[in-house]
Amino acid sequence: MEQENLILDKLTEISNKLSEQNLLQKTVLNFNEACIYLDVSPSHLYKLTSTKHIPHFCPQGKKLYFRREELDTWLQRNRQSAADEIDQLATDYVIRNKRK
Repeated sequence: MEQENLILDKLTEISNKLSEQNLLQKTVLNFNEACIYLDVSPSHLYKLTSTKHIPHFCPQGKKLYFRREELDTWLQRNRQSAADEIDQLATDYVIRNKRK
């Protein structure tokens, strides 16, 4: 019995991994796939689309679709620099703009 549960767990894990791989190969995602891809709740994604904060398509006025590349770009907006990067930029600025 224990071994059967272990096998079922492994099969479920494999199935989930295959679904993830399939999702990464698609260029256009439907609403549910976009929720999974972005790891957000459906209500949050509806809010983002209704306020036009996220790029999406609504070809017939009902179903929502998303281009995966645009979602990637949207996810990577507002990048925060690390402390080391800020220190390096400050040092470079001081060196470049020394008063003579």
